[in-house]
Amino acid sequence: MKKNNPLAEGPDGLVYTARLPLSSATLNWLASLVRGHLKKIGSRWRALPAGKIATIVLAVLRCDQRPGDLAGGNGVHRTTVTRWVREIVGLLAARAPRLDRALKKIARMGGGIVLLDGSVIRTRRRTGKENRKNYSGKNKCHGLLVIALTDDRGRLLWISAARPGRTSEITACRHDKLTRKLREVGLGAIADLGFVGLDDGGPNADPAVITGYKTARNRPLTRGQKLSRGPRTTTSPRSSSASR
Repeated sequence: MKKNNPLAEGPDGLVYTARLPLSSATLNWLASLVRGHLKKIGSRWRALPAGKIATIVLAVLRCDQRPGDLAGGNGVHRTTVTRWVREIVGLLAARAPRLDRALKKIARMGGGIVLLDGSVIRTRRRTGKENRKNYSGKNKCHGLLVIALTDDRGRLLWISAARPGRTSEITACRHDKLTRKLREVGLGAIADLGFVGLDDGGPNADPAVITGYKTARNRPLTRGQKLSRGPRTTTSPRSSSASR
């Protein structure tokens, strides 16, 4: 007896609509950036208008939509979507402020401190030895490490290049010569315990990076050190390592 089981998936696939958690101002700004780039390079034709291209790229970057799915729903090839994503990422990277310029701008505006922190952006786990460096032992996931600076109100000033997830925050800051550039403009940075040991200034130099204090088994914190750390204090080496 011959079984006649139809395929669960149709030959053409399904197309659905989704809502991006982004404002129309973001879409319009990115679309104008794409139009300016096309005018600059003299590109007269694209498979889709600039606004549609911006929407597709935002779906990939913001919601991690697969380029193949977006390509099928918009009548273009997967490699076309991938090329658009790389092109727009390059345009956005070219507009990113440099570290020294961002710090000088804060100094001219009368600012005295910036806030420093690092974050691991999760990525998909891929096979092969090349992806092992993207595994973060601290966060127990695959991702890319970025270092960010904000002003005292939390507004983003500068973000570093993405580095493998296994890179430590201190190593990334030293690669960007962060402490030297802070001293050049007379600014200081406030950071968490993960940045203890970053400041490479002399014993008589003013600190460029201000952090809390770590406790140890044979070196308890003084009352002044506990107060400077705020309400969260660690009393054992195990809890201290967990806060790094």
